[in-house]
Amino acid sequence: MADSALWISSLTAGTAVLASWVTSRGTARAAQIQAEAVDRTQRTVRVSQARRSAYVNLIEQAHKMAELYWKVSDIFASGGTRTEQVPALKEVQVSLREEYSKLRHFIWIISLEGPDDVAEAAESLRLSTRPPYQALTASIAGDAGALATFDQCYDPFWQSVLAFVSTARAAVHDL
Repeated sequence: MADSALWISSLTAGTAVLASWVTSRGTARAAQIQAEAVDRTQRTVRVSQARRSAYVNLIEQAHKMAELYWKVSDIFASGGTRTEQVPALKEVQVSLREEYSKLRHFIWIISLEGPDDVAEAAESLRLSTRPPYQALTASIAGDAGALATFDQCYDPFWQSVLAFVSTARAAVHDL
């Protein structure tokens, strides 16, 4: 009888050790899975916040450029002489260059953050700033048709802003 009691107690102890080992492995695996899930969630939140911030910055910068485009139109509409208009136009041209450099910076960030369709929309927005700037430069140089060209450039620029907003919105909601 003593032998069977020893045998049963050994079997019980072995079973308890094995059950404890299986439980600890399961608990460790569950903790690892939970930590990975938290890490993925935090990464998704960080990416979403970085993208959203980059998109908002670009949209705000595009609005600043649009305000400068309106300022050019206001200068032309003021009815002043060319001698009066050129210094004001040159001042806006300098401001546009400064704002464009900021716009480029935000586009580079968006190209880094992605996704590709948003980066492409941002690049299209950047390219749409070229014709108005060229028309402004031509106007300062004395091209009489530059005003009409400038006015025709605003709508494509604004459409590229709206296309970017739409693409960015879809990207933010897809995360």
